[in-house]
Amino acid sequence: MKTKKIISGRDVLLNLTGSLILAFGLYHIHAQSGVTEGGVLGLSLLLRHWFGISPAVSGFVLSALCYGLGIRVLGKRFLLCSAVAVCGYSGFYAVLERFPPVYPQIGQYPLAAAILGAVFVGVGVGLCVRGGGAPTGDDALAMGLSRCFRCGIQWIYLASDLLVLMASFSYLPVERILYSLLSVLLSGQIIGLVERSGKSACKKDTKAPLEAL
Repeated sequence: MKTKKIISGRDVLLNLTGSLILAFGLYHIHAQSGVTEGGVLGLSLLLRHWFGISPAVSGFVLSALCYGLGIRVLGKRFLLCSAVAVCGYSGFYAVLERFPPVYPQIGQYPLAAAILGAVFVGVGVGLCVRGGGAPTGDDALAMGLSRCFRCGIQWIYLASDLLVLMASFSYLPVERILYSLLSVLLSGQIIGLVERSGKSACKKDTKAPLEAL
């Protein structure tokens, strides 16, 4: 009964939908195109390249190591919602990678891959954030630091993403890093947009009963 009060069906739906969109974009676009991401997502792709570790595994482990700050700052609801998001993302990715990619030639069109990848990552993570969860550890870190420093979540993402992109020079050419930077910049802004749109909708719902009176 207590769990039902802390996390709603809407929270679960948003986190599962967001994690599915995120897993689809990472497997079918980023993993096939050589256009990477920042944060835990980009780090998991780096580990996939150098060590053959599936992002379904590395993403889960890396995320588990990063949740301390988020849990302390954001509370029990965040922990439960994030558990749904993390398990959903790892599970969906594990299923998706059992099937061939939808368009393996997408690497020939890095600009399209960067834009499409940013949309999938931005919308997927943004929906999870709206649902109170974080599908990866850097999302938890960004949510926690955003709350602590009272700044836009997209700027926290940018800082962590740039660090991972620098490490990605170890296996990606400069051209792909530039496309990856474009993808990171776009996805961070989309995450912020999706999160803010959720807050705007909540405010409208709150005002509606008062206006009716």
